[in-house]
Amino acid sequence: QVQLAESGGGLVQPGGSLRLSCAASGSISGINDMGWYRQAPGKQQQRELVAAITRGGNTNYEDSVKGRFTISRDNAKNTVYLQMNSLKPEDTAVYYCKVDVRTTWGFLQIHWGQGTQVTVSA
Repeated sequence: QVQLAESGGGLVQPGGSLRLSCAASGSISGINDMGWYRQAPGKQQQRELVAAITRGGNTNYEDSVKGRFTISRDNAKNTVYLQMNSLKPEDTAVYYCKVDVRTTWGFLQIHWGQGTQVTVSA
């Protein structure tokens, strides 16, 4: 069994900052790519990639968050972070972490966090 625990969402004013965390635990042999996705209100079928990071630290960002968001990971803690600065109302969404896990049995699995609400509003 593999579990993901997300934290760090909340309500923030425009221009503010939040830091999301996602910790993986359980029967993990290793973790490959880690990433953050978001699903905005009214877009029930659309979960867009916000940022991703490989095990080696290579990163990829959605254009609208470049220069404002930073993804990082701590491989020793099986944890991925998303530092969000200069937040805008259009960043309001439920944020999900996604982790590509190699289990102790040798299986490759994709796991999603439960989602954390980020609301940017005055």
